[in-house]
Amino acid sequence: MDELKIASETTQFIVINLGDEQYGINIKYVDNIVRMTHITRVPKVDSYFKGVINLRGEVVPVMSIRVKMGLPEDEFTKSTRIIIIKLDQQGYIGVIVDEVKEVVTLDNDQIEKVSYETKDEKGNFISGVGKCKDGLISLLDLNMVVPENS
Repeated sequence: MDELKIASETTQFIVINLGDEQYGINIKYVDNIVRMTHITRVPKVDSYFKGVINLRGEVVPVMSIRVKMGLPEDEFTKSTRIIIIKLDQQGYIGVIVDEVKEVVTLDNDQIEKVSYETKDEKGNFISGVGKCKDGLISLLDLNMVVPENS
């Protein structure tokens, strides 16, 4: 019975790099990971929207998490990837990351929730911090990172 309890209290995260920091994206939102490809620019959109890509016949908007979080502009390398995220309300959206590292499984007791003083603060991109063998992983709250009007 303990084995069933442990299995239900774990969550898998894809660990990504943005600059020198490690972030985790809940794997249940990840549809696909693709190599950097040509992004068609779209006029008059927010600066963090880089444009759209054609993914198997679907037009998918692509955004830069770095720019959205106030980090320096993306520098594309051979490690740069676009993670295709599927959210219930917004549909598919691609997010540019510097590198995809690994998939980690964290127990709920390895995750510390982050609470913010104000609910309306726009910079609340982190939902918690995961503790694993390689150190700490900031867990992204995709509902705060991905804009609702995408």
